[in-house]
Formats: sequence, structure tokens, C-alpha cells
Amino acid sequence: VQLQASGGGLVQAGGSLRLSCAASGRTFSSYFMGWFRQAPGKEREFVTVISRTGGSAAYADSVRGRFSISRDNAKDTVYLQMNSLKPEDTAVYYCAANAIFTRGNDYAYWGQGTLVTVSS
Repeated sequence: VQLQASGGGLVQAGGSLRLSCAASGRTFSSYFMGWFRQAPGKEREFVTVISRTGGSAAYADSVRGRFSISRDNAKDTVYLQMNSLKPEDTAVYYCAANAIFTRGNDYAYWGQGTLVTVSS
């Protein structure tokens, strides 16, 4: 499956952004969809994952209550709504797809990443 992330940009602290990730090539609804991020000089880290139907999700402690993941299987797209952004949320955000649930970096498919910069 091919993944194309979009929606990144520059935002002030306290602001909001919504990232999108469009999938193509395979049955989108067959995959758990995750978002990861990598800040400069740091390792890539788990942000959130959503189930195949969208009925359940898991979040990293650092974003729980501020970020929300959703998906539209009719549009083959997963979204990441980011509210109350902080400078420490600055990173390249990646979407990823996997056949089984995991918070690890071992997803089978990855998008190209979209940069989110939060200014203080």
C-alpha cells in the first residue's frame, strides 16, 4: 500500500493542525493505521494508532487528550487532528500501515512524512 501524508506546516503554540494520509494500492480497511513522529536529533516515536474500523485507538502519553486520530475507509484516508500544539510537538510526522496492532516501529508500510513546526 502507498501512503501520502499531507497537512503539515508552521503553527503557533496553542494552535491546531490536521494531518491527512491518503492510501492507495491495497484494501485500506484491512490495515491498522498509525502516526509516528521524529524530532530533530531524536528517534522516531509512536504517536497514535487506530483500529481497522476506527472503533478504537491508542495514544502516546505525550499527546493523549490533545491529538485525535480518525479514519474514513470510504476515502482510504486517516487523519490526525492536533490541538493545543506545543513546541515539543515539532517533528516530521509519518503515517504507517500494518496488518496487526502495534505501537512499535515495525510497520509494513510508511508514508513520506510531513513537517510540523510549532513556534513558541
